[in-house]
Amino acid sequence: MVLQSSLKNWLWLYCILRTPKACFRSTASGGLIIQSISNDVYQNLAVEDWIHDHMDLEKRQVLFLWRNSPAVVIGRHQNPWQECNLRLLRQKNIKLARRRSGGGTVYHDLGNINLTFFTTRKKYERMENLKLVVKALKALRPQLDVHVTDRYDILLDRQYKISGTAAKLGRTSAYHHCTLLCNADKFVLSSVLKSPYKGLKSNATPSVPASVKNLFEEDPSLTSEMLLDAIAKEYAKQHQIDHHITLINPADETLLPGINNKTKELQTWEWVYGKTPKFSISTFLNMAYKDSVLDVQVNMDVKHGRIEVCNIDLPEQWLPPGLYSKLVKSLTGSKFCPNETTMLVTTLLRTCPQDDELHGRWSLLCENMIMLM
Repeated sequence: MVLQSSLKNWLWLYCILRTPKACFRSTASGGLIIQSISNDVYQNLAVEDWIHDHMDLEKRQVLFLWRNSPAVVIGRHQNPWQECNLRLLRQKNIKLARRRSGGGTVYHDLGNINLTFFTTRKKYERMENLKLVVKALKALRPQLDVHVTDRYDILLDRQYKISGTAAKLGRTSAYHHCTLLCNADKFVLSSVLKSPYKGLKSNATPSVPASVKNLFEEDPSLTSEMLLDAIAKEYAKQHQIDHHITLINPADETLLPGINNKTKELQTWEWVYGKTPKFSISTFLNMAYKDSVLDVQVNMDVKHGRIEVCNIDLPEQWLPPGLYSKLVKSLTGSKFCPNETTMLVTTLLRTCPQDDELHGRWSLLCENMIMLM
């Protein structure tokens, strides 16, 4: 692998990325292979957006290579509460990101390779991109049984999914990105991609579960670096360009003006959670108090990530209606979020009667509502 990190190469890339479109069309052609030096999911997704929005892809196609530290990435039209275990993500400090393309939810870590193919919309062809990946794998290890399906997945041994795919089609530009499992942590993958939420109804696009396998399990001699290099080599061969991988810093405002604003936007609660299609929850809280267990029905409508309607069916003899109605009133209009709800109930607890029995029941209800999120 040849990694171009010299000043001369940086200036060359700077000219390609920053040259006005009219001039770029007349002077630049062929393909370009770039690789992110960052493992931050938000920075790398921002690079995708930047290239799609700013580069003229009429004559220069781009392959973007990147890897992320542990993260779960959902499609643009998906529901994070439906797709993953948010509580486990918080416990393990795994990031959650929403990309701008469609498709299903995927787990990323450093054992997972990400590939993004940029072209004009007219030249967009995801099947050809996936065939390129398969050809690269075959060139590296001819014995591998890998093939592309009609669903645009890559299967190993005819049954294990090693690559998922998604795309964004703009007015004139397009990109297709896919994953490639090399040596990802499958235990974490299966754990975080299992939603514990019950009674959730949504029109969001659901992911389709699949059996997965790492290429490392098939051939322990394979590494992510070897796979990246093989794919870059095949891409260079098909586009008749030099086999050079150019390193890029996703935080470089000189090279990518406005990139940091794109990164910040992808991290906001409004984007990650607020873009969730409207959904409803109808469930029971099994609250154990002293020697009894009480089933409390909760119904909520959530729009743009905020609680639009909230109903709690609680027996009057267990807690005075005027008390828990304060909770319902506070929750309505607030974010469907444990942090915000924790702050709300902390404030409400100060107004709770100092009766130990009532205070204990009130606290239990609040704790269960927080756990629901």
